Amino acid sequence: MALKRMDNVGIVVDDLGEAIDFFGELGLELEGRTTIEGEWAGRVTGLGDQRVEIAMMRTPDGHSRLELSRFLTPPTVADHRNAPVNALGYLRVMFTVDDIDETLERLRKRGAQLVGEVVQYKDAYRLCYIRGLGGLLIGLAQELN
Repeated sequence: MALKRMDNVGIVVDDLGEAIDFFGELGLELEGRTTIEGEWAGRVTGLGDQRVEIAMMRTPDGHSRLELSRFLTPPTVADHRNAPVNALGYLRVMFTVDDIDETLERLRKRGAQLVGEVVQYKDAYRLCYIRGLGGLLIGLAQELN
């Protein structure tokens, strides 16, 4: 049996509404928002009794999704938002944008900060990392023609 697709990447956030607004500003579209709870959900995650608000955000091309989660119960137990880019484990999500400078300008108005600097890789890409909403590490890439 072959892998069909990657369904989504999950990010746990403190403020779901603010996260929806931030990723909406980046260009993702809200696909749906709901609360997940019940015995079945705890069996999937191993957390037991859980209650979590989720929002599914979709990229404009419809191929990728970002699942934003805000745990009501149980409370979050770890915070990896200040981990550097060389930390072990899942760390960041990267998005390709039309114009990296314009995107940075928009996201700075929502509190994003450039981690290092915008750099060019050969004649292929302009790249940077930002700390976005709540310190989340996000990569931005602009393809060069």
